[in-house]
Amino acid sequence: MLSKLIIGAATAVALTSGVSFAQSSTVNGAAGGAVTGAIVGGPVGAAVGGVAGAVVGTAIDPPPQKVVTYVREAPAPTERVVVREKVVVGEPLPEAVVVTPIPENPRYAYAYVNNERVIVEPSSRKVIQVIE
Repeated sequence: MLSKLIIGAATAVALTSGVSFAQSSTVNGAAGGAVTGAIVGGPVGAAVGGVAGAVVGTAIDPPPQKVVTYVREAPAPTERVVVREKVVVGEPLPEAVVVTPIPENPRYAYAYVNNERVIVEPSSRKVIQVIE
């Protein structure tokens, strides 16, 4: 019985995590996932939802406007970097792509790849936002 509840809660959270991802960042991350999980699966769902929400929440929090402005205004490098992989939010950049730290906010870095400016998390190289 308990295993069915856990499986049901995990399934419900997996299905509803896309809804959490699509919402604005007013309720996101671990807290939003825990609330959603608790509604769907009770205490076990809250625990599972908190973990799932933390993963989703880290991907949707946009960088501060100062960081976006800095990346928009940074001069494009003379050497263009093109990779086969599509640049996707939430996925890391290939190791061949050079990321440049943002001096005023070391929590972020940026790269210019496939003619797109992207903001990344320096430690994981995960794409946070693609600047258009």
